[in-house]
Amino acid sequence: MRARAVIFDFNGTLSHDEPILLAIFQELFAEYGRPLSAEEYFDELAGLSDPEIVRTWLGADHPAVREVLERRVDRYRELAADGSTVPDEVREAVRYTAERVPVAVVSGAARAEIEPVLEAAGLAGHVRVVVAAEDVPLGKPAPDGYLRALELLDGGIDAADVLVLEDAEAGIAAAKTAGMRCIAVLGTLAPARLAAADEIVPALWRRAAPHRRPASRLSRAAAGGSCRSPRPRRRRARRR
Repeated sequence: MRARAVIFDFNGTLSHDEPILLAIFQELFAEYGRPLSAEEYFDELAGLSDPEIVRTWLGADHPAVREVLERRVDRYRELAADGSTVPDEVREAVRYTAERVPVAVVSGAARAEIEPVLEAAGLAGHVRVVVAAEDVPLGKPAPDGYLRALELLDGGIDAADVLVLEDAEAGIAAAKTAGMRCIAVLGTLAPARLAAADEIVPALWRRAAPHRRPASRLSRAAAGGSCRSPRPRRRRARRR
């Protein structure tokens, strides 16, 4: 089925920044007496919106929630606003897709984090809609962000015609609850934790000498083919 729009998750999918996020949260949470290990981050927090991460770890009523979120944004911009977390191959995949269908970004991060990265990576002009944490009442795994993006795309597009690229359980749940197809990209979580997606792929892209090409599944979905993997051809046994 042809995708009429493609939505990218931001952290970990479009921007390969999970190690940066982990380091920032570890630094900030330690200051407030709640140290965070890498295992705890990826097991319990990865994929949630920034507000949900902070409230989950410090407590919903912690007096420093707003301060931590503000410092989180400032620190992220210091480390990633140059666009260096978006690999060239991912930039190519986004541009390729945007030439064919509308592209959106839906994230649990703040707009002040997302937009500088898109601009620096040369992708701002290719992304039609950005839905950030502050744009919806509930973050992932609630479907609010994806449903809001569908409204803003405003092209008579049905949810079933949208293809979502995600890297975490919460995002997959949000996309599927919104009625959209979802491809999970490996890199943040183990494949077993991404099983609810329609398909799991190792990356958004592949290298094919002599030219780099976007990931075949994403390319087929955006260009009109199926997002499912093709069946391998069987080799005919030679007669002796």
